[in-house]
Amino acid sequence: MENYIKKIYNNNNLKNCERSKAEGNVKKMKGNMKLYKIKLREKYRKIRENLKPYYQKIMDEKILRKLTSLRKYKNSNIIFTYISKNIEVDTYGIIKKCWKDGKKVAAPTCDKETRTMKFYFINSFEDLQKGTFGLMEPNEEKCEEVRDFSQGLCIVPGFSFDFNAYRLGYGYGYYDRFLQHFSGTTVGICYSNCIAQNLPHGRYDKPVDIVVTNSYIKEFNYR
Repeated sequence: MENYIKKIYNNNNLKNCERSKAEGNVKKMKGNMKLYKIKLREKYRKIRENLKPYYQKIMDEKILRKLTSLRKYKNSNIIFTYISKNIEVDTYGIIKKCWKDGKKVAAPTCDKETRTMKFYFINSFEDLQKGTFGLMEPNEEKCEEVRDFSQGLCIVPGFSFDFNAYRLGYGYGYYDRFLQHFSGTTVGICYSNCIAQNLPHGRYDKPVDIVVTNSYIKEFNYR
């Protein structure tokens, strides 16, 4: 009986050791993945910062034309879009085109505490003000909040997208959280020199429905 108890005790210790080792490996893998993503962001940030303004403008115009040629764009009444920074694909031209085409435009505000976004309709660039992270955001006192996310087209930012439509975001998870509850069409816009073959992603990461670059349009059938 004593030997039997010792055997069970030793087996339990072995299982606990194996479990601890496995948990340690998972933590190590997560740490390595986090570091890898940081390196990738640095890589694609540098690529964008080194773009000559003239060539960047040409690429922005090509992306605008390809995006607005999409059937999904033409059939959408509401366009959800980020407000671009210098290193991002320009959305100011896209927004102007949306207004010209009679579409509603919604832009996000970010909540640092919850790391979530709210979208508000904007009718002019005067509806924007400097907000979280120094980004231009809708003035919540002037703009109407969007409540329905069952339709529309959402333009998704990212440092990079890959051949399977997964994205490398900015590391805060705002769009990851938002896209979990968005039922419309998602479009990633990206410069072609920032497209990767494969990007690291987890089980909760959602690929976009369409990727538009200055060189091509790629639609995916994940739904």
